[in-house]
Amino acid sequence: MKKSRIVMCLGVVLTLGLFIFPLWNITLEAPQYPIPLGMDIYINDFADAHPHDIKNINLMNHYVGMKFIPDAIPEFKIFPIGIITTAILGLIIGFKANYKWFLGWFILMVVLSAAGMYDFYLWEHDYGHDLDPKAIMKFTNPDGSVMGFQPPLFGTKDILNFRAHSYPQIGAYLMAVGMGLSLLSFYLGRRESRASKR
Repeated sequence: MKKSRIVMCLGVVLTLGLFIFPLWNITLEAPQYPIPLGMDIYINDFADAHPHDIKNINLMNHYVGMKFIPDAIPEFKIFPIGIITTAILGLIIGFKANYKWFLGWFILMVVLSAAGMYDFYLWEHDYGHDLDPKAIMKFTNPDGSVMGFQPPLFGTKDILNFRAHSYPQIGAYLMAVGMGLSLLSFYLGRRESRASKR
């Protein structure tokens, strides 16, 4: 089996790490919480970073009118199907298709990843801005508009007395490496193709 095909298949298999490891993490630090509150986001579930973190986040957010973090969202049904489908497609390409298809799979994964990040941003925006007008506590910006509590898509952001951190986790890194390997396999395949024509 050609090296390019082995690298392509390895890249595809690495994306399946999303079923084992978290994709993203959001952590909230504040003086009143010696141990920060955190939430790991998997492709099919939310999970506490520490016991009862999501419950405590929901209780805290209730006071400012934010929605509860649900047990499930529609994406938790869509994302696993998407990953399995692209993995099967990637393996078929890796074993059977011309090396040029390796680049096609890489581009497909980039597009789907970008769409996933945009969906995540929309979810965060809705979560942080669609507040209950009957909330116990109301906060406004200097211009008088209602303050939003959207966590950052990536990086760190101060929200009142909280510092929110939002960063990728092992699952996201495995997917990125897998995508990188698929791109590498394209270049290896092109080199192998040129070498065979000499």
